[in-house]
Amino acid sequence: MALPVETFFLESNAEGTLQTQIRQLVAEGILSGRFRAGEKLPSSRKLAHHLGVSRITVTLAFTELLADDYIVAKGRSGYFVSENAPEPPAFPATASENSTVDWSRAIGQKFTTDDRLTKPSDWASYRYPFIYGQADPTLFDTANWRLCALEALGRKDFGALTADYFDSDDPKLLDFIARQTLPRRGILARPDEILLTLGAQNALWLTAQVLLTQRRTAAIEDPCYPNLRGILEQSRCHLHSIPVDRDGLPPDALPDGTDVVFTTPSHQCPTAATMPMARRRALLDKAEADDFLIVEDDYEFEMSFLKPPSPALKSLDQNGRVIYVGSFSKSIFPGLRLGYLVGPAPFIREARALRASVLRHPPGHIQRTVTYFLSRGHYDALVRRMSRAFHDRRKVMDQAVEDHGLTVAGAGSFGGSAQWMRAPDHIDTAELAERLRPKGVLIEPGQKFFAGENAPQNYYRLAYSSIPSARIPEGIDILARTLQEMG
Repeated sequence: MALPVETFFLESNAEGTLQTQIRQLVAEGILSGRFRAGEKLPSSRKLAHHLGVSRITVTLAFTELLADDYIVAKGRSGYFVSENAPEPPAFPATASENSTVDWSRAIGQKFTTDDRLTKPSDWASYRYPFIYGQADPTLFDTANWRLCALEALGRKDFGALTADYFDSDDPKLLDFIARQTLPRRGILARPDEILLTLGAQNALWLTAQVLLTQRRTAAIEDPCYPNLRGILEQSRCHLHSIPVDRDGLPPDALPDGTDVVFTTPSHQCPTAATMPMARRRALLDKAEADDFLIVEDDYEFEMSFLKPPSPALKSLDQNGRVIYVGSFSKSIFPGLRLGYLVGPAPFIREARALRASVLRHPPGHIQRTVTYFLSRGHYDALVRRMSRAFHDRRKVMDQAVEDHGLTVAGAGSFGGSAQWMRAPDHIDTAELAERLRPKGVLIEPGQKFFAGENAPQNYYRLAYSSIPSARIPEGIDILARTLQEMG
């Protein structure tokens, strides 16, 4: 006797195709122990009629289950739960209900802070998302990314997909970065001078762990990327925040005894200032004279659609004092979490050993997929498409901001994907952001970018990477009217 069809039902909000959902229904029934080995499944015709789907959809789901040995077909008798199907554990799952641990004492070092940048998980549902760093699905090349991922899953790449590289990386991706990506920034590097990371933030963490101790001193820009400040505070080094000006980090303001300087010369975060060539050379000269290292986070250099990008700071370095941080996460999509470090071999060797002790290496399938996406020319096409779109959106935003008399505190002269804004002094942009959310507008308050307890509260960031041009004027209009309502 077959299992009753009434035990099968599809959730209205379930994810995936109908075929996937039906496969999951059967698999979960087996894994939970509700369907036991040898029991007969309803016929594909009856199940299709009960679920209101086509018979071929059920048949295809059953075919996948057959391939994974969850079910077996017995001639004209139908489908049965396989004797080799996974079995539920013989013991019930339990959860501790009354913890006796005092976690306020058990936790030796706390990493949670209020400085982390956060975004609503449902940001895409807002009509006016002026949110930085999110992918725009209308610009991304989904079809070719899927083809590259499928190619990376093929038989010829099985070794690259499944191998444990231990502390190494995909040689094809390293070769492409060395021969194609870095030379565009004026950088020459050998494979032993390149390390793949899980995004730029992971690269910055590795760098801080290798270079800094409690006895060493680091300097960062103010304002800056808040998560970098958190990374450096965790290292317990002596930390100095250096106020930036319209040209970025001023070298003369660096204190004596500095060991490592962290800077974003291409697009200062968050002001979008670009460091001029004269200042770049002055910073390198000071690094040589005062014997300190420079960590260059070269994010968004690809988004230089107003002028050709300036040479990377590392390309001007003649003495091996610059460690370069790059990332594909912003230019491909943020969930990719793939970046790279470039530096002298002794530094990369230690960073590689540290990475291996924590996570070994980024997943092989991701590395090989990115290799194909880069080498097939899809990445360059994506960057051109994004640059054109961002250029158009930037023009629309510039006009809307000017029309409403809003104040731009920093706008990248080379491009980028956001503008740094200043509200009137009495405005708390955290409160402004809360007033805007019910109106469908998302902005990023700027207080967390600054160091110190007396950080200014009237700055905010407006990004145009995830909002269509047509919606920008109306979103800016709502923002301007809300500012007027606040005084």
